[in-house]
Amino acid sequence: MLDFNHRPSIADTINALIDVAIQQERAAQPERDYLGASRLGVSCARALQYEYTKTPRDEDFKGQILRIFEIGHAFEALALAWLRQAGFSVFTKKPNGDAFGFSVAGGRIRGHVDGIINDAPADLGMRFPAIWECKSMNAKSWRDTVKHGVKKSKPIYAVQVATYQAYMEGSVPGISANPALFTAVNKDTAEIYHELVPFDAALAQEASDRAVNLIRATDAGEVLPRIAMNEDHFECAFCPYRQRCWKVAT
Repeated sequence: MLDFNHRPSIADTINALIDVAIQQERAAQPERDYLGASRLGVSCARALQYEYTKTPRDEDFKGQILRIFEIGHAFEALALAWLRQAGFSVFTKKPNGDAFGFSVAGGRIRGHVDGIINDAPADLGMRFPAIWECKSMNAKSWRDTVKHGVKKSKPIYAVQVATYQAYMEGSVPGISANPALFTAVNKDTAEIYHELVPFDAALAQEASDRAVNLIRATDAGEVLPRIAMNEDHFECAFCPYRQRCWKVAT
């Protein structure tokens, strides 16, 4: 039965307007036509292939999810300001205004780093130049990262850092020899975790090989295998391509 007495609150109305505006802005942005370093650690090869080929998701990101993405950028900006106030010299742009990054395989594999650290308080014993990578997380995810370290807790971020260290060596000599600084901000408490991440050459090579294999398979019209044998796998439950993927025979 329809409830004719129900009226959306002013909060509902304003948030709906905000979400529409954010979604329109997102839709106007050009989609990636390359494999990004931040995604090379995605555990399911097929899901990553869907991303690379710009396959439509089961449904578009809702406004709330897009707001979460934008809040993450805000936390990154705050963390950058806090580090600089603490005596770190962190560069995020080249003199011409471009972001630091790399492009290989004819531009089909690319990455843009959050920053490059060129100096820090001497008592930290850091070496330079060094990659700076920043993420924001909810409290549960943040605590797990603190407990287990980035490689075990967040392997996708570990792959991202290793790939940056490998491919940025060509434009920033010495950067792969120095541990990267990984910063994680707890969005719920504003606690900050920092970890020095030595270069993992094997991990970077594995990610590079995986990217090349994905590109070759896509060019050949091959659909890469799923991570799981059944749809109930926990990673499939949250995949934006779940419905599409499981309609495919294999």
